[in-house]
Amino acid sequence: LVNTGWTGGAYGVGKRMDIVATRAIVEAILDGSIEGAPLSQPDNHFQLQFPTELGSIDPKVLDPSKAWADKAAFEATCRKLSSMYANNFRKYEGDAFMAQLSSQGPGGKALLTASPTSPTADFLSHPGCERNMSYDDMREEVLERGEGKVVENDTILVDTGKFTGRCPKDRYIVDSGAAHDNVDWGDVNIPIKESTFDKVFNCCAERLWGLEKVYVFDGFVGASQKSRRAVRVVTELAWHHHFCTNMFIRPTAEELETFVPDITIVNSKAIFEQWKEEGLRTETCVAVDMNRGLGVVTGTQYSGEMKKGAFSMMNYLLPLQGIMSMHCSATVGPQGDTAIFFGLSGTGKTTLSADPTRFLIGDDEHGWDDEGVFNLEGGCYAKMIDLNPVKEPLIHAAIRKDAILENVVVDEEGNCDYKDGSRTENTRGSYPMWHIPNHEPSGKAGHAKNVIFLTCDAFGVLPPVSKLTTEQALYHLVSGYTAKVAGTEMGVTEPTATFSTCFGGAFMPLPAKSYATLFQKKIQEHDVNVYLVNTGWTGGAYGVGKRMDIVATRAIVEAILDGSIEGAPLSQPDNHFQLQFPTELGSIDPKVLDPSKAWADKAAFEATCRKLSSMYANNFRKYEGDAFMAQLSSQGPGGKALLTASPTSPTADFLSHPGCERNMSYDDM
Repeated sequence: LVNTGWTGGAYGVGKRMDIVATRAIVEAILDGSIEGAPLSQPDNHFQLQFPTELGSIDPKVLDPSKAWADKAAFEATCRKLSSMYANNFRKYEGDAFMAQLSSQGPGGKALLTASPTSPTADFLSHPGCERNMSYDDMREEVLERGEGKVVENDTILVDTGKFTGRCPKDRYIVDSGAAHDNVDWGDVNIPIKESTFDKVFNCCAERLWGLEKVYVFDGFVGASQKSRRAVRVVTELAWHHHFCTNMFIRPTAEELETFVPDITIVNSKAIFEQWKEEGLRTETCVAVDMNRGLGVVTGTQYSGEMKKGAFSMMNYLLPLQGIMSMHCSATVGPQGDTAIFFGLSGTGKTTLSADPTRFLIGDDEHGWDDEGVFNLEGGCYAKMIDLNPVKEPLIHAAIRKDAILENVVVDEEGNCDYKDGSRTENTRGSYPMWHIPNHEPSGKAGHAKNVIFLTCDAFGVLPPVSKLTTEQALYHLVSGYTAKVAGTEMGVTEPTATFSTCFGGAFMPLPAKSYATLFQKKIQEHDVNVYLVNTGWTGGAYGVGKRMDIVATRAIVEAILDGSIEGAPLSQPDNHFQLQFPTELGSIDPKVLDPSKAWADKAAFEATCRKLSSMYANNFRKYEGDAFMAQLSSQGPGGKALLTASPTSPTADFLSHPGCERNMSYDDM
């Protein structure tokens, strides 16, 4: 390819290529002398190799980057022309032969080879690459670019734009290779073709290559050296780089020198215009390729998509290694006793694990291997709505310099109003783990002694605490129940049941059985106590009863952690949920421990029990085709009574059926 145009600058700045030099180049081609000339490495923009020496021609003429005095203008012009080339070639992408040629064109090679096996091709060679910036430099960058502002406690506040939460309906997993057989496909794990993923990835990456600056964070997911993965996140926004620095495990200088990513995630403001043709729901796309360790985020600036993308990959990879992965918080006591808290949003997982008497391992994502429990993250991403320094002193104190607040409402003086949910109820704050003074620096601890499933039961019928058998523990892990109150804007106040596999179904790519069998192995091997704790309503459903007293809930959790609950007398399994609960526990009112006694309207209590029990059973029916999973249903709500009903068991003859209608009137019939 011979350029007879301009050198040293574009038209109007540079000069036309000297005809004498051009003739000398053509002669060297024709007489073959060019074949012995040393060649450069492929350049970053056009993937072109050129002779670095050729006869008497000035080497500065041969290398266009040396001919330009304004290096920044040269790079910007390269990106511009490279993009023009790529845009022109898109018309051929429907043909496989033609499409593969694009990998050799401007921008193409770098984009298509960006992978864990080719670390030098994925943005470190970008002329404006900023890699693993210091906290002070990130802060300055965010403020200079106008991406955030300083509010109280010297914290940076950002706005996430259109989306203030995750986009679960726009979350995809590449359906190819081993993932095709391993992933539990459905409404949660939505398949995407590898070819479509590549187009979205390339669209996102192409925009990044066209920017003056990109931000590369290199770090790790997983505190265990045996199973951790090296993750690279390339972002357009500086505050996203700051977020990743907070949330992932930061490498040492030595680790950074030899860093090779296992997982690469790109995140930009690129708009994938072919979303309809490719069968996507919207132009927003959050997708992962489990086989190649790639992830892409486009169409949303909500930062949680990056960490959840990496978490989803770990929830796929770790169980295949025989390691339990969990959506939970974890703490360890002074005596080395580890506790795990499972729970969906709003159940108290973060609040109850922020315990000044224990050490925080992590607040959201963990693994459990042969050595014990370990954090997957290097920071915390806590909800800020209703943050109270009295109820949550550790979290409130963590919101200071180097933390990032998202979508929090502030006044003109920069004071935060954590009670104001007018922007979103999902206000968030990310901060490094060391902002919690009693964090466990290693991010690891021994095997769990106690596991607590937290549920916010807005129906008000589950006991405040129940001791679970192994089978019940598996049933409730898989069910992942909590309840949410419907929005009052529609005039609806009745609670809605939510079931999420393993209390984190949106991030669990494998079938529920994969996690259940690993959990069974752990609790049997280590004689783990498992409890179901209701942090929701008592004395009636939402609108009638009242929220469980946080003092009582904390007393229950303390009794679990210090072991005093083990000596408490237990009730018989109840008729609806088959749960056993302590009838006495320290200074807690026995009426609170037994939900049937807390309700004044006994008939309403029974009816509500039947209703929730039926919801549990209906949710679990999707597993009835698997013998292992189906047998767990006998331990769940309604299940045991159904399976033991027989002529020799008269007390189990259907009056406890969750949908029992007894001796109806003629009109009702």
